[in-house]
Parts: sequence; C-alpha cells; structure tokens
Amino acid sequence: MKVTYFQRRPYPRQISIEELFATVREHLPDDIEPVVHVAPEPSKGILPRLRIALDARRRQGDINHITGDIHFIAMMLDPRRTILTVHDCVPLTRSSGMRRILLRYFWFRMPARRSACVTVISEKTRRELLGHVSIDPSRVVVIPNCVAPEFVPGPDRRPDPAGIRILQIGTTENKNLASVCAAVTGMPCTHEIIGQITDRQQALLAEHRIRYENLSDLSRDDLVRRYQAADIVTFVSTYEGFGMPVIEAQATATPVITSDLSPMKEIAGSGACLVDPMDTAAIRETILRLVQDDGYRTGVIRDGLKNIELFRPDAVAGKYADLYRALYSGSFKD
Repeated sequence: MKVTYFQRRPYPRQISIEELFATVREHLPDDIEPVVHVAPEPSKGILPRLRIALDARRRQGDINHITGDIHFIAMMLDPRRTILTVHDCVPLTRSSGMRRILLRYFWFRMPARRSACVTVISEKTRRELLGHVSIDPSRVVVIPNCVAPEFVPGPDRRPDPAGIRILQIGTTENKNLASVCAAVTGMPCTHEIIGQITDRQQALLAEHRIRYENLSDLSRDDLVRRYQAADIVTFVSTYEGFGMPVIEAQATATPVITSDLSPMKEIAGSGACLVDPMDTAAIRETILRLVQDDGYRTGVIRDGLKNIELFRPDAVAGKYADLYRALYSGSFKD
C-alpha cells in the first residue's frame, strides 16, 4: 500500500511537523510504502495555493495523508482515501473578520468534510475542531505525537541546591515565561531559555535579577543534551495543541513542571508535576520540592519513563498503520 504524505514547503525554523512525520515513517511496518511529496512552493497567496492543490491532485497514492498546514489541498484529492491531520486550531483564535472566515472554511471545514478521516494530536484539539466543523465525531481520531528516538536519559544526576539548572522551552506569549521568572526570583539557579527572547522579556529577567542563558535554533542532538543537563524542565504553558516538551523531558528522565490544563495534563499522565500556570507560588514550591525531596523527584522521573512508552515511535506509527489499512480495505467505518 502506497501512502503519499503531503507536506508544506516549510520556512526556516518551521520544521516540527516534518520532523514528526519523518520519525513516524521510519517506524512504519513493511506493508506500508511511504512517499513524501513536498509542496512545490510556500503556501502564501491565492495563486500559489491553487498551484499547490493542482500539483497534489497529480501525486495521489493509495492513501493520501495531508500532514498539516496545507489543509486546503483536500479540495483536489480523492475524499475516499484522504486523511487530514489537524495539529491545533490556533489560526482561528489569532484571526478575525474575513481572514477568520476564509481560514475556517479552507483550512478546517472544507478539508475535514472532504477527508475520510481526520486525525488530531490530542483530545483537546478534537474538541476544538468539532466545535468549528460539523462532521461525524467518529471520523475524528486521536493519534498523539511521538517522541524522537534521540530523546533518551543522560547520566544520573542530582540537582545542586546551590546551583539549580532550569530549562525553559519556548518564549512565545503562551509559554508563560513571566510566571516562571516571578517564581524563581531569588533562587540560586541558572535559567536556560530556548527560543528568541524579546526586549520586554530581557527587561523582565533583569528586573527579577535572574541569571540566564539564551539559546535558539538548536539541532535535535543539541536540544537532547540540554534536556539531559537540566535539573528541571519548566513548561507552564497557557495554551497548547499538544505539548512536546512534556514527553521530551520524560524521555530524557528530567522532571517536568507543566500546566494543570488540557492537553498537558492528559499527555503527562502521572509523570509530571502539574501546577496552575498563573500560580507563581505553586511553581516555586514545586521547583524547591524537586530539588529537596529525592523520593518525590525519583517518583516523578520513574512515572515519566513509564508514561513515555505510549509515545514511542513504534507505538504511534502502529496507530497510523492501522488507520491506513482500515481506510484502504474500506473497514474504517465498521
């Protein structure tokens, strides 16, 4: 069975979807023949998008899988053998007026209705999508993201109370760096921040007198090393479609503090420290407990390593393979 993966032409530093499905393809069973088709040009403007869709029509496989961001090509694909993956509904929350109307139709409603099946990466995304699109809920299937095989535990380590190393993943507004800054004020820590920081965030770090290091554009191997070197990962985001840093931290045996919000609390299982993302006192208390209470820290790491088995590439690729087979055989609706 030939499965054609339709991918956007990514802009620099916009490769997360491509990396995810590259990992999935590497772990598919032998009866699945993956073929990758990258859009011939960036998805920007009416005419380029029309050309992308027309090009996709000529590239169809036994199963067509739109992996994200170029959802509109569904209008040119056979709906009986097309799968659409929706990662989140963020574009609708960040737009208004005519732009929002066009996005809702060409990126969500039309593609979902012209696909035999829609996969989403979390129950939260599933609920959001069904709030925007009127389709049979049984056609929307949750298949989570997988963690790349490079994310493995590093050498055993214990935090030094006199020099805690905290890893912050992400700097966009929803990543909630401000709450973490307030929480660690006065702590003997180095705050390693992954992502480009703004002038306002630099001023905030200076205001709280936080010692920090800032890195961006890391390779996957470099990112793994940063996880392995950290004592604690902070990911108290206020909004996510999934929350990859939660499972990346678990896979590297690094305790993670994340938000008691969907989808983070579901994907974390019992292997993370859940807090109200706006409660700086709770974030601070959790950091201190992870440093001071060896039993608690060990339990969080142990439960995280158990939980991560659900997100291993073989497990996630197997879910996609089952879906491809069901759609190919015509048994998907059974």
